[in-house]
Amino acid sequence: MAGSERTKMAAGEWYCCLDPELEALRITARDAVFEHNSLPPRQRADIGPGMRALLGAAGERARVEAPFHCAYGFNIFLGDRVFLNAGCTILDTRQSASARERCSAPMCRSIVPSTTRRLRGDGQGWRSPSRSRSATVPGSAAVPSSSAGSGSAMAPSSAPVPW
Repeated sequence: MAGSERTKMAAGEWYCCLDPELEALRITARDAVFEHNSLPPRQRADIGPGMRALLGAAGERARVEAPFHCAYGFNIFLGDRVFLNAGCTILDTRQSASARERCSAPMCRSIVPSTTRRLRGDGQGWRSPSRSRSATVPGSAAVPSSSAGSGSAMAPSSAPVPW
């Protein structure tokens, strides 16, 4: 199916994360997250203003402790009184919702299933993540992921990584 990489990502189809539109969205998210993580707690309040504008929704008294990281932000929907503890990472390539009155543990990870393409280890094009549990580039080794139960390995920064 033809369409933008963002449209494909949202639909759960194969997409390339090296797309300029997706990179611009990640830059916007990094700016908002940086502001949130850098503000003194009294100025930040529950959620920094830039990040509150970035999120898909943030319910009443939803709180995000710093440091926090997300891929896009607009796919994150927080219910009322949701508390994301320090060190939370949400890789939100698809919609990620947290019901009301939920708390997360420190350093929690939410890796929302998605479909992306990555370079084959032999440099001969793209392959499906399901064909291999790790992505490697000739001359380098894959580094195991520290995410809880993701079951995949992270590739060197030169190759697209499936989230």
